[in-house]
Amino acid sequence: MTQLTFRDARPDDIATILRLCHAGDARGPDTPPLDPQTLDDPRYLAALDTIVADPNQRLIVAQRAGEIIGTLQISFIPGLVNFGLKRGMLENVHIRSDQRGTGHGAAMVQWAIERCREAGCTYIQLTSNKIRKDAHRFYARLGFSNSHEGFKLAL
Repeated sequence: MTQLTFRDARPDDIATILRLCHAGDARGPDTPPLDPQTLDDPRYLAALDTIVADPNQRLIVAQRAGEIIGTLQISFIPGLVNFGLKRGMLENVHIRSDQRGTGHGAAMVQWAIERCREAGCTYIQLTSNKIRKDAHRFYARLGFSNSHEGFKLAL
């Protein structure tokens, strides 16, 4: 298996990251098509600039042989309870469909776990759409437990 490398996302990665996230959209065939004309919308660059400027955020790309095959975002969440317990939050974890089952997704999440450990996090949490049963089994294999119920409110 070719070694993965990890780095923080750059502006020229935006379109690839958006394609990865769109391909992993939990709505499956109900997912609206990704309009290539929107990939250079300035709001994406503004969002990346906001992430890069925040020391508690990292948007990561995973590369194999120089090609981006996965992405995830890590948020470090400081807290007050339990003597200032810090949590790591993983979001938008996506790996290219042809790379699933290769161990690369597990390597990507393990890499993120180590970054959370280095940042002093006591827990790592994530959410996964209820219909993504394969993803749930994947996270369980990596040691995550389905201990909480998540809620979202669209604004």
